[in-house]
Amino acid sequence: MTQIQPQPGIMQIELYQGGAAHVDGVSEVVKLSSNENPFGPSEAAIEAFRRSGYELHRYPSTDHAGLRGAIADVHGLDADRIICGVGSDEIIHFLCQAYVGPGDEVIHTEHGFAMYRISTLAAGGTPVEVKERDRVTDVDAILAAVTPATRLVFIANPNNPTGTMIGGNELARLAEGLPDHALLVLDGAYAEYVDGYDGGAALVEARDNVVMTRTFSKLYGLGGLRVGWGYGPRAIIDVLNRIRGPFNLSNTALATAEAAVRDQAYAAKCRAENARLRVWLAQALAEHGVQCDTSMANFVLARFADQAEAEACDTYLKSQGLIVRRVAGYKLPQCLRITVGDESSCRRVAHAVGQFKGGAR
Repeated sequence: MTQIQPQPGIMQIELYQGGAAHVDGVSEVVKLSSNENPFGPSEAAIEAFRRSGYELHRYPSTDHAGLRGAIADVHGLDADRIICGVGSDEIIHFLCQAYVGPGDEVIHTEHGFAMYRISTLAAGGTPVEVKERDRVTDVDAILAAVTPATRLVFIANPNNPTGTMIGGNELARLAEGLPDHALLVLDGAYAEYVDGYDGGAALVEARDNVVMTRTFSKLYGLGGLRVGWGYGPRAIIDVLNRIRGPFNLSNTALATAEAAVRDQAYAAKCRAENARLRVWLAQALAEHGVQCDTSMANFVLARFADQAEAEACDTYLKSQGLIVRRVAGYKLPQCLRITVGDESSCRRVAHAVGQFKGGAR
C-alpha cells in the first residue's frame, strides 16, 4: 500500500452532505432541502442551453468575456474585475488557495457556509469560528478574533442557513476595522433576493480589501450547471485568474448564464414571488408555534423546542413526501431549513408541520 500522505488539514475535512432528494418508499417528493428556485431557469436561459448543444465539440473561451460583459452590464461593474468559476464555491476555493497556507487563519461565523472551513483546511490553513449574536453576524466578535495570522474573513450576507443579514454600515465598519494583511470576502449567494442590495459591490469599489462572490445557482435557477462569479480589486482578480483552470466553465454554462443574467424581468418575477411566499410561510409556521428569524433569502430557518422535536418533525415531513434540511452540522440541531418553494409546496409543508404539531405522528 502506498505510503504517500495528503497535505495537513485535508483529513480534517468532513465530506460535504448536500440536501437529500429521495425518500425511501415514497415515489413523489417535494424537495425543499437545497434552496433551489422552484420556478426553474428562464425560457431565455433554456433556449441558450438548447442552442449550445450544437457547439459541444468546441472548447469554451478562456476569458469568459461574454458572461463577464453581461454581468458588468446588468450590475454596472467593471468587467475586467470579474472572475467566473464553477459556482461561487470555486471562487472561495481560489481565494484560500491563493492567500492561505500553513500558519494562516481564516475567520468564519459559527453558522456560516461549510465551504469556508473546507477550503481553508484544503489550503493548509486554520479555520477560526466566531460566535454569532442570535444567529446574526457579530462584527465586534469578528474584529476581536483577528490576529496577525488572519488572512481572510468570510461573511455570507444573507447567511445560509440562518437567512439573516447585516446592513451596509456594519459591513463597512468590518472592512474598515480589518488590518492590511486581511481580506474581507462577502459571499452573496442569496444577495439577489434582497431588493436594493448590491451584494457589497459599492464596498468593493470603495476599498482594496473587499471581494464579493455571487452565484447563478439560486435566483437564476442554474444549480445544475454550476456557475458563479467574483468581483474584487484588479490585483486580487489577477492573482485568482493565475490559478483558475483555463476551461473551467463549459460553453453551455457560459451561454446559459449569460442569457439568464440578461433576463432581468424573469429574475424580478422570481424575486417578488419568493418574497411573497417567504412571508406567508414564516407566518404560517408561526401560527403552528414554530418561529423563524426574518429571512432575506429563499428559505426559512424553522426553530423547534429541541433537537428531538426537530428530527421528529423532519421524519414526519418525509413520510408526507416533503424533504427539508436538518442543520445540526451548522450547530443548529433544533432547527430545520425549509426552502421557499412554489405556493403549493409552501402550503403543503406548512400544513404538514401543523399536523405534526397537532399530534399526527
